[in-house]
Amino acid sequence: MALGNHSAITEFILLGLSADPHVQVLSFVLFLAIYLLTLLGNLTMMLVIRADSHLHTPMYFFLSHLSFLDFCFSSATVPKMLEILLSQKKTVSVEACLAQVFFVFDLGGTEACLLSVMAYDRYAAICHPLLYGQKMSNQLCKGLALGSWSLGFLDAFINILLAMDFDFCRDQFIPSYSCELPSLFPLSCSDVSTSLTILLCSSLLHGLGTCFLIILSYTLIVSTILSISSSSHRSKAFSTCSSHLTAVLLFYCSAFLRYIVPTSGSPLELVFSVQYSVMTPLMNPLVYSLKNNEVKAAMKRTFRKYLHC
Repeated sequence: MALGNHSAITEFILLGLSADPHVQVLSFVLFLAIYLLTLLGNLTMMLVIRADSHLHTPMYFFLSHLSFLDFCFSSATVPKMLEILLSQKKTVSVEACLAQVFFVFDLGGTEACLLSVMAYDRYAAICHPLLYGQKMSNQLCKGLALGSWSLGFLDAFINILLAMDFDFCRDQFIPSYSCELPSLFPLSCSDVSTSLTILLCSSLLHGLGTCFLIILSYTLIVSTILSISSSSHRSKAFSTCSSHLTAVLLFYCSAFLRYIVPTSGSPLELVFSVQYSVMTPLMNPLVYSLKNNEVKAAMKRTFRKYLHC
């Protein structure tokens, strides 16, 4: 697809969060701290899962993929935002903008698939504990992870292929700190109806499809847990799902609000975008480390081992 079509406008101006220099400096400090914590949290999670043999299970195999995803997701958006907050020239080339759109879409789609796979893992562990090893074999886990990455890539590739044919000759201003596909539609003077339809259909199919699998898994999980006679066992079973449920709610609520709600350029839309691409990658490692006793114990063992080295 010809990027040469983008002759009228070769770069966009990202308006960011605020035009006030004092707010920009404070925002830079805040988002730099969030970014560093995100990198640290997700790298720590990956290191602990790799180093501690107690976490070499399907659940934590998928969690390590989720941590890597969040590491990449944050790195696809936040560094450019930090640059814009400090720079006088708040521009991004059309090609760089489309590349960012692709990676945000790819990583977001992969995360949706991975969260549904993790829900199936919890279903297999709680509803079929005796067959869990057979149901979640090493080969199947690798296949499910690969499938999640492949579906995310395919979804992003289809959408970006159509976006690469846009002719941008209207306003250069994007009322955000990053490039996302919904923000590009108002800037195009070519027909975007096909791309808009594909975006809506792919978002609904991808989002609702994975959401349906999660709801189905948890319906069966709840039904199984309620049939357990011991209250302590019920509580333990619920606690193994609480971290994943929190991650699901954080991701799906912000993603649906960002991609399903029509683009308006309102401040609320900017809040949804920040929640989706900045806060969610930070919250996932915090949720899994604070709410999961196995991860907390593994962290203590890992840090103790490295301190003694």
